[in-house]
Amino acid sequence: RMQNSGSKPCSCPSLKMREVASMYFTMVAAFLVILVVALQGSAPRGSDFPYKVPLDPKGLLELSWNVSYPEQAVHFQLLIRELQFGLLFGMSDRGEFENADLAVLWSDGRNSYFGDAWSDAKGQLHMDSQQDYQLLGARRAPEGLYLLFRRAFSTCDPKDYLIEDGTVHLIYGILEKPVPSLQAINISALHGGLQRVQLLKPNISIPELPRDMKTMEITAPDVVIPSQETTYWCYMAELPEGFPKHHIIMYEPVVTAGNEALVHHMEVFQCAAEFDSFPHYNGPCDSKMKPDRLNYCRHVLAAWAMGAQAFYYPEEAGLAFGGPGSSRYLRLEIHYHNPLVFTGRRDSSGIRLYYTATLRPYDAGIMELGLVYTPVMAIPPGEDAFVLTGYCTDKCTQ
Repeated sequence: RMQNSGSKPCSCPSLKMREVASMYFTMVAAFLVILVVALQGSAPRGSDFPYKVPLDPKGLLELSWNVSYPEQAVHFQLLIRELQFGLLFGMSDRGEFENADLAVLWSDGRNSYFGDAWSDAKGQLHMDSQQDYQLLGARRAPEGLYLLFRRAFSTCDPKDYLIEDGTVHLIYGILEKPVPSLQAINISALHGGLQRVQLLKPNISIPELPRDMKTMEITAPDVVIPSQETTYWCYMAELPEGFPKHHIIMYEPVVTAGNEALVHHMEVFQCAAEFDSFPHYNGPCDSKMKPDRLNYCRHVLAAWAMGAQAFYYPEEAGLAFGGPGSSRYLRLEIHYHNPLVFTGRRDSSGIRLYYTATLRPYDAGIMELGLVYTPVMAIPPGEDAFVLTGYCTDKCTQ
């Protein structure tokens, strides 16, 4: 969210004082950091940046980050596999390049520069008078250029995005030609895009896992990803005959190498116990060939989306599956996001379940809240307000 003058007060210098003090520096270079100075240092360890997501469909830009709650800051590591003449990276309310908060790396053909910038409603770039994207270093490696920088959650700068809980719209743009200055960058001509992530992760400790833990992979069987932008793929799997009650205590994604930018999110559902059998199916979820009975596979066992890590249940609880009154049949659903319409990509992604026969004191439960998407939810034109109301049935709250 962009802060405005009506935001709650910060323990920061007066905006007017700060603007007067830094009013239109005579040389843009006063704001720049020459990257040559920073091209040094050892390679950061992967454990230093536990969260990772591809930014673009080709995998040319890969973002890793960590969250420091004591510092109230996010540390970013951006891997640029094929650096041309620079890039823009930042955040905006709806994933647009207008009214955005940006870190900009650009080259004039001789030197490279880094700066904290913002864009106005017309998309024109401006150097920020308060530099809050702090460059920590840059390093060349065989796989590309690593760029390390830091950003506080809240900067008290009205031109900066306020990093909060929930979904953050990350935007990027690649500079394919040298530019003489920041102001010369034409964002409308950039090759760019959008990625949605949860930047702020919960600061929880990882529980100890039991020695009798086993694993099970529910994965797509070498699917050819359809050459269209959006596909929901359904695949039926089943538990062994007589599989007793177990507790799922952890799960994590299994994403086929090279498809990290295409696998958008995945879920594993358990089917309704009142049916003795379910047909085997492997195909698009919206296909006319999909058996209607698959619509009775809605009980969530695991769910993952881009940028998420492994999920752990607390030590005292696990999600029950198997045993009497529990269906042997599972449905894997994968959302493939293929905006560049790649053809012939094969995928065996899915979710790995970690489970134990040593049952914990409590069965965990999952409640999904919200409304089913229907045309009724479309906001009519010209309305000043539009209210949608949903109710939980008594079955939900028993």
